[in-house]
Amino acid sequence: MNQTVLQNKALTVLLAVVTIAFIWILLPYFGAIFWAVILAILFAPLQRRLVMRFERRRNLATATTLAICLLIAILPVIVISTLLVQEGASLYQRIESGQLDIAGYIERGKDMLPGYAQHALDRVGMGNLDGLRDKITKWATQGSQFLASQAFSFGQGTFDFLVSFGIMLYVLFFFLREGAEVARKVRQAVPLPEHQKRRLQLKFKRVVRATVKGNLLVAITQGALGGLIFWVLGIPSALVWAVLMAFLSLLPAVGAGIVWAPVAAYFLLTGSTWQGIVLTAFGVLVIGMVDNVLRPILVGKDTRMPDYLILVSTLGGLSVFGLNGFVIGPLIAALFISSWAILASNKQQVQLPS
Repeated sequence: MNQTVLQNKALTVLLAVVTIAFIWILLPYFGAIFWAVILAILFAPLQRRLVMRFERRRNLATATTLAICLLIAILPVIVISTLLVQEGASLYQRIESGQLDIAGYIERGKDMLPGYAQHALDRVGMGNLDGLRDKITKWATQGSQFLASQAFSFGQGTFDFLVSFGIMLYVLFFFLREGAEVARKVRQAVPLPEHQKRRLQLKFKRVVRATVKGNLLVAITQGALGGLIFWVLGIPSALVWAVLMAFLSLLPAVGAGIVWAPVAAYFLLTGSTWQGIVLTAFGVLVIGMVDNVLRPILVGKDTRMPDYLILVSTLGGLSVFGLNGFVIGPLIAALFISSWAILASNKQQVQLPS
């Protein structure tokens, strides 16, 4: 008995050490492997249909699924990112040259406010907007400078990008082809009852699909609509604003309105009445309604978490994991809730017989 206990402890220590070492060597390509897993989960239903259509020729079905994934999920992201970097460089040049005078826009907006509004700002200590003006100008300059610098950084890191991209495609191919078998082996190795393992696996898939397929598509739609109306109204750097609105649409209680609403207010205050009315109506009736119409269809009520939990977990995930965090954050939060729910149900089952 003692010999068996000692062997089990040695195996546990060995397993922990090897697992940590394995994760450590994968860290340089964490993003590539992570998105390979996410895309494999999203495109697994299509893979299964193609396997049946191609009479169980799995390699052909997997190659077809991978090609479809490239066309509708990966290449558009690469193209938009490239255009965004170019637009950011152009925006930075316009700010530096004075062609885009953000400080002047803020000052004119302040001057156009009614007298009672200016008095109200004075009473709350916001009458002097020089500090706010300087901060906004600084943020805009830093943001556009960051985007401009990415063009140079991408040129230097082209080889690393190509390596990561190749690893993602290679791993994605095998995850698509062998994903069901890998998931089965992982589930077998987890020391939990079968119904609890299935519950966690189901929750994992639902959150991934809800976050990426649902929330991301809603965000892309809102960002695209916002960028379109900005372009129609002749607002500079419409692509940058579109990406910003798409990003903010991922966050509950924030949304794209934090971008288009101040622009609409500026139009109304500066006498561009029809532009302000058009942007306000489009923002409320079109951009705002996308969330109410598409999100229940794409996400589903049974997979949603409370908005406050989504907001906190998304912001926390972004701060810790970068761009990958908008998926990792809500996923960790969902698994956290599910794990504690399983623990609570286990305790209730233990207490019931007594």
